Amino acid sequence: MEKQNVTLSLPKALLKKAKILAVSSNKSLSKLLSESIEEKVQLANGYKKAKERQLKILKNGFDLGTKGRIKITKEEIHGRRKSIS
Repeated sequence: MEKQNVTLSLPKALLKKAKILAVSSNKSLSKLLSESIEEKVQLANGYKKAKERQLKILKNGFDLGTKGRIKITKEEIHGRRKSIS
């Protein structure tokens, strides 16, 4: 994989904490930042794919076997009797 250097500006306090985290993880700061960015990108891509999948399901709907016809009435569902007036 081809790599490219980037310049990054961070607040000093954040940079210090990041360096400590990198050392405690036995990684370089570059590796720690690279992994963090990779994780964010994968998460964003996963969310996008899941959203597209769910929108497709909503668009197509579900086959409930009714062919669009409901054979039971609201009153039957709720155990109500139609009153005869």
